[in-house]
Amino acid sequence: MNTPSQLIATCALGLETLVRRELESLGIEAAVEEPGRVGFCGDYETICRANLWLRTADRILIRIATFPAPDFDALFESTRQLQWGRFIPEIAEFPVTGRCIRSTLSSVPACQRSIKRAVVDAMMRDHGVTELPENGPLCRIDFTLLKDVATLTLDTSGSGLSRRGYHAEGTHPQLKETLAAAMVMLSFWKAGRPMIDPFCGGGTIAIEAARLGRNIAPGSDRQFACESWPDFPASIWTTQRQQAEELIQPPLETKILATDIDPRALRGARDSASRARVAEDIHFEVKSVDQTSSHRRFGCLITRPPDHGGVEGDRELDALYRQLPDVFRKLPTWSHYILTAFGNFEGVVGRSADRRRKLYRGRVESTYYQFHGPKPVTNRPVTTAETAETADDVEIDEPPSDPTSVPSEPQPVPARPEKAKPETKFEKPYEHALGEAAFGQLSPKASHQAELFAVRLKKRAKHLRRWPSKRGITCYRLYERDIPEIPLVVDIYENYLHITEFERPHERTPAEHGNWLDLMAETAGQALEIPKSNVYFKRRGRQKGTTQHTKVAETHQRIEVHEGGLKFLVNLTDYVDTGLFLDHRQTRQMVRDAAADKVFLNLFAYTGSFTVYAAAGGASQTTSVDLSRTYSDWARDNMVLNGFTGNQHRYITSDVGQFIQQHRPVETYDLVVFDPPTFSNSKRTDQDWVVQQDATELLTKLLPLVRKGGLIFFSTNFRRFKFDPASIPATQVHEISNQTIPEDFRNRRIHRCWRIMK
Repeated sequence: MNTPSQLIATCALGLETLVRRELESLGIEAAVEEPGRVGFCGDYETICRANLWLRTADRILIRIATFPAPDFDALFESTRQLQWGRFIPEIAEFPVTGRCIRSTLSSVPACQRSIKRAVVDAMMRDHGVTELPENGPLCRIDFTLLKDVATLTLDTSGSGLSRRGYHAEGTHPQLKETLAAAMVMLSFWKAGRPMIDPFCGGGTIAIEAARLGRNIAPGSDRQFACESWPDFPASIWTTQRQQAEELIQPPLETKILATDIDPRALRGARDSASRARVAEDIHFEVKSVDQTSSHRRFGCLITRPPDHGGVEGDRELDALYRQLPDVFRKLPTWSHYILTAFGNFEGVVGRSADRRRKLYRGRVESTYYQFHGPKPVTNRPVTTAETAETADDVEIDEPPSDPTSVPSEPQPVPARPEKAKPETKFEKPYEHALGEAAFGQLSPKASHQAELFAVRLKKRAKHLRRWPSKRGITCYRLYERDIPEIPLVVDIYENYLHITEFERPHERTPAEHGNWLDLMAETAGQALEIPKSNVYFKRRGRQKGTTQHTKVAETHQRIEVHEGGLKFLVNLTDYVDTGLFLDHRQTRQMVRDAAADKVFLNLFAYTGSFTVYAAAGGASQTTSVDLSRTYSDWARDNMVLNGFTGNQHRYITSDVGQFIQQHRPVETYDLVVFDPPTFSNSKRTDQDWVVQQDATELLTKLLPLVRKGGLIFFSTNFRRFKFDPASIPATQVHEISNQTIPEDFRNRRIHRCWRIMK
């Protein structure tokens, strides 16, 4: 080793070019020999520097020999002829590992035994001994048999270079340190720029970025196998480690943000960051991915989301990935880098990556997707010594033309000579974005649509401006898909706006659509002069098959609104529906007019608005039945809010079918509201409710509970509902849908309603 030897840096498939560039940055000429191997030449110092500084290589090997090995005899004799005593001390431990690829000799264990015997014979010959104790330093021999050609190497690294030494023993990080470093080096990130990893787990990506940003040698905190070799000068290691420590840069000015939903993972990540000497460079925080945000600009989001090794069909995983466009669009000037094996990733996020690279996590083939954000353009401060023409100059802070490039050989940063600072006209240059956002960039058409939307809202608001004072109606529908290309519904709840989107085909990507919706919500608030904090937006997807609307938030925030001289509590945040169906305003008044001295029953009572109207109309007794305890409590709160208390008002948390079945068949009720959901699959019942299949049968079972001359108001939002009045015996049935649809609703089929008299 006193003269240059042939060396090999092994790496994961896909990282060969990066390893070669790393070696060249250290002043070492290198070339990619084959997948996973980069060849170069060097001596003791080269071996030391490569082990100490390479961030993306797995091991540094000394090439001993390459020769044909079509059979075991050739393999044994060629190995035995080599002068192994030059490389391995007589007391060294020398295990043999290797692999066979497309070779006649395909058994790895058999090849290991043959090479081991040959090396033992050669060692005893070269050292003139009759036994080898193997209780000294580790000199691992590695062989590769590729197409009947054997390559024998000696491992200088010992444990893989990914073992930096900062993860606690016994832990198994989800991402190898070498691959995490490669992800950072393949991005546009550099020290001084913001960075976020929203799925940080054990913190490996953030730690590798911090160590790269501070120029901490990746191997500075561990030992290597060749350090214990008797012929390897210890002075080289001492000098190289000392120089590496001197090259470490101060803590990062802009901390890296690493978040994860698992607090236990973050505890381990903080411990690892402390061991890696970068704890002060990273801010760890428990946070779900949908909460990812930053006020900083031109940063890099670098992460590896969970992907279950590429296994498809996981609904929770699908839902997680569908959140990502919303996360990305909130960082409009950022670049985004995602390593995943998730199928159809580009289809989910709605656009093709600017670059992609196949990388391997063990045996899992993954793709590194790179989405480039806009380039920062800096207004250069103008000094008094410069002319006015130079004031228009700009400097473009562009990322490297090839993001696989790595910094040149680490060198101390020389101190700059002090110069007199000329007077500037402005102190803080502002960075502008040159180019479009990676996600969510809106076209000029969106601005035109916002203008149309604002004009329509103002016109409708002017038309209905007297409703609160003249009619006492403070909650009403203002806009209902009036403009086909803006399929939104806007409801006024006094000084609050509730905007709902109905899914319709469009050409926008998920991120663009998210920004489009934000623009429309902002436009509505400004056009109607309603504070942004009072504007609420919901997405209402189409119900398909057995799906139903679920809770969308957990704020439990309710506000008080008024209708017909009564008070109601509505929740504009947690549910797709608010707790007060505005399309039933007319129907509620019909119930109030018919309720005097009546015994009233409200089935599928929801939040009890019909019950409040019945009590206000003079009902002698009321019973509200709903399977949801939340809605039953809500109905009680609405009644108490209006002063209706006492035992004559009952609230029953029960399945409606079971309530009717258990109720004695006695004519008890004079007035009934029967307003079932289209579909329900509550965990508290064994059977699903489907209105088309079950409503008529339940109405028939309900009739014995209704007195002769009693009224049932039956309503459904299922537009395709088919109802045969003859299927309900001993009744008079009249459809009254037209009379029950309020005039502020453009959709005259928002619901269907029947008046049934026994």
